[in-house]
Amino acid sequence: MRQCSVVKKIRIVAGGYEDYKRLAEYHYRDGKVGPYVAIFAMKMGTETAGVIVYTMPTAGLELRNAATGGFFSGFDRKTNLALINGNIRRISRVIIEPRLRGLGLASRLVSETMPKMNVPIVEAMAVMGQVNPFFEKAGMTACNASLPARCVQLIEAFIAVGVEEKELVEPQKVQQRIERLEKREAEFIEHQIKDFLQSYGKRRNMTAGAERTRFALSRLTERPVYYIWMNRDLALRT
Repeated sequence: MRQCSVVKKIRIVAGGYEDYKRLAEYHYRDGKVGPYVAIFAMKMGTETAGVIVYTMPTAGLELRNAATGGFFSGFDRKTNLALINGNIRRISRVIIEPRLRGLGLASRLVSETMPKMNVPIVEAMAVMGQVNPFFEKAGMTACNASLPARCVQLIEAFIAVGVEEKELVEPQKVQQRIERLEKREAEFIEHQIKDFLQSYGKRRNMTAGAERTRFALSRLTERPVYYIWMNRDLALRT
């Protein structure tokens, strides 16, 4: 099936939690999304091809202050929360069904739904933003933080055993690659993962397997890339 024929069949509609649940297993973070304010689904016929989840923003983010020139800082807590909640919505999840990845659907899902939130600012945090920058392709601006050395070390370890950096957003695929490694490489990556997890309390003793791989990949970037989109048609609400 050609790319153009697939894309033409897809429409974006208001969705629900059931749409999210259908694709939750394909996201690098756990399945719990918490309270949400909006969900939009990409539909191909009756099939859910993609989903985006919007939530309320978190109270304080250093990178948000940098990206907005400190607009949301310097107020008492009550005023600060009112400003943040009145002006910002957060993209919590963007998931595309694996068979349909690589067609630009994630950036389309983001770009076409952000204006529907009717707020001046939409923001997102992406653990592996440098690897899969679809937020930027959707029109968002990235604000990067430095990557901790231990994260760089684990990424390089995965690359050394043949796992490409772009694959690190897919825990299932990475786990399958780990299980197929020869003994020497398997021992090497096992040591690297254990060393990486030493900073995570009880998690440091997780049993090798899919759950541990998912957790390690979700923590590869201690300070994710922060993305912001400004709706030029709406002024900040004070």
